Amino acid sequence: MPNFKKYDYSQSAMVVIDFEEQLQPGTFEFTLHRLIDDHIDLSAFHEKYKNDAGGRSAYDPAILLKIILYAYAKGITSSREIQWQCEHNIIFKALSCDSVPHFTSIASFVSSYPDAIESVFEQVLLV
Repeated sequence: MPNFKKYDYSQSAMVVIDFEEQLQPGTFEFTLHRLIDDHIDLSAFHEKYKNDAGGRSAYDPAILLKIILYAYAKGITSSREIQWQCEHNIIFKALSCDSVPHFTSIASFVSSYPDAIESVFEQVLLV
C-alpha cells in the first residue's frame, strides 16, 4: 500500500506574509497598486471627510479604490462579496493592507463619489 504524507484541511496555520511581495510586477493588481499610490490625485475624495478634529478614522480612499477597482475587473460587483474577498483572498488582503472594510462602507464609498471615481479614469488616460 502506498505511503503518502498526511494532510488535514481543517488545520490552521499562522503565516507571515509581506503584502507587497504578493503584488507581482507585470500583473494587473501590481499596476493598479502603483498607479493609485504614485500617479493618481485623490484629493477629490478628501473633500467630504470632516473627521480631522474628531471622530472615527476612515478608510483611506486609496485602499477602497484599489479593492473596488480590482474587484470590478474580476467581475465582482457585490459589496458583500468584496468584503468577503478582503477577508479570504491574498491579493485583496495585499491591496487593502489586510484591512476589511464593511460592505456598507464599500457601497457608501461607491455611491458617494461617482464624480471622483470618474476623475480617476480620466487621470489614467493622461498617465
